Amino acid sequence: MKKLGVAILGLGVVGGGTYKILNDNREYFKKTQGLDVTVETVLEKNIDRAVSLGIDKSQVASSIEEVVSNPNVDVVVEVIGGIEPAKTFVTKALKSGKTVVTSNKELFAKYWPELEVEAKKNKAGLFFEASCVGGVPIIRTLTEGMQGNKILSIKGIINGTTNYILTKMAHEGWSYEEALKEAQRLGYAEFNPTADVEGFDATYKLSILSSLAFNTKISIDNVHREGITSLTKEDIQYGKELGYTLKLLGIGKNTENGIEVRVHPTFVSNDNPLASVNDSFNAVHLVGDAVGEIMLYGRGAGALPTGSAIVSDVIFAGKHTDYYYASFDNSAKGNKLTKFVSDFTSQYFIRLSVKDSAGVLSKISGLFAKNNVSIKEVKQVSEKEGKVPVVIITHLCPESAVKKAIEKIKSLDAVFSCDSVIRLED
Repeated sequence: MKKLGVAILGLGVVGGGTYKILNDNREYFKKTQGLDVTVETVLEKNIDRAVSLGIDKSQVASSIEEVVSNPNVDVVVEVIGGIEPAKTFVTKALKSGKTVVTSNKELFAKYWPELEVEAKKNKAGLFFEASCVGGVPIIRTLTEGMQGNKILSIKGIINGTTNYILTKMAHEGWSYEEALKEAQRLGYAEFNPTADVEGFDATYKLSILSSLAFNTKISIDNVHREGITSLTKEDIQYGKELGYTLKLLGIGKNTENGIEVRVHPTFVSNDNPLASVNDSFNAVHLVGDAVGEIMLYGRGAGALPTGSAIVSDVIFAGKHTDYYYASFDNSAKGNKLTKFVSDFTSQYFIRLSVKDSAGVLSKISGLFAKNNVSIKEVKQVSEKEGKVPVVIITHLCPESAVKKAIEKIKSLDAVFSCDSVIRLED
């Protein structure tokens, strides 16, 4: 039976979950996978943490050099997070010819080309299933299950923290601040939640997923990013009354005009399967030219779900020694011939505060029409403190047209403010 030695860098939530799966299921993996997978060593500053997991002190390495020089280590699992020291550790592992499995989406999104060069040079594997959407097997679906398709679009709820916050705002009527505070209390959100709520985490993931989906390198710099911090429970309520649910989506589209990649709050119709993905769950919706629609759903974070993805990569590495790498030009700048769309075409949810006077809606509609924006639906809400909230849903139109129309509309004397502009995906 083939033996496979593993080193784990970091025993936080995910590292601990990974160790538990590997340790508890060792006999199961022997029986079902024909592999004897053992954790040979760990790199962890908190020795008490290692001991509490059942790891002997003698297995706790004092440096990355000790890990990569261990002849019994075949696979190095990096679950430290962030850029440094993770990047240094992963690079040293690859230079030593060790296969690397990582859950580090920021590191991978920013330094994938550089890491892959080292992996190729030293004939090492580089696996990253756990970097995107936790326990949901999206990477292997794209690389191993969708080869027969040109993927036309990828849309997903790929950040559990923001999905939890928006779920509570929708279902409980909480404000953004109240929902964030609860997410932090439960451990879904960090003390500094910027990476999640401003869309950085989802941007890293979409960069990786869209590169694989569209077979071309898509840098995080190509991804349009907006967060959820300016959203209000009023927007969510008005959307709900019109049959829409608000989500933070990562959206990639492979169009005739080029590739669109964007992360932003999005209203989806209630009959869209993404509308029913609540709390910290994630989901990714794919459309292939041959297979049509596919949706993967599951937990996007946590010790065991993410550990499940890591262990999947460990076992895959143990059973496949002929490692494969990106099938596209995976340089930092990518393929110069790849075209990107910046003037997105979408439907829009627009909320205005206007005076309750005759002819206001007619003037607003006229300015939209002059700028080639077609209105699908208008909802006028009861007057509040002398202001009338008006919600407008547009048909599909270019973003540039919407922006021009809104600038003109804001100059009208009867318009107090434009309070929200949120894209909508049916």
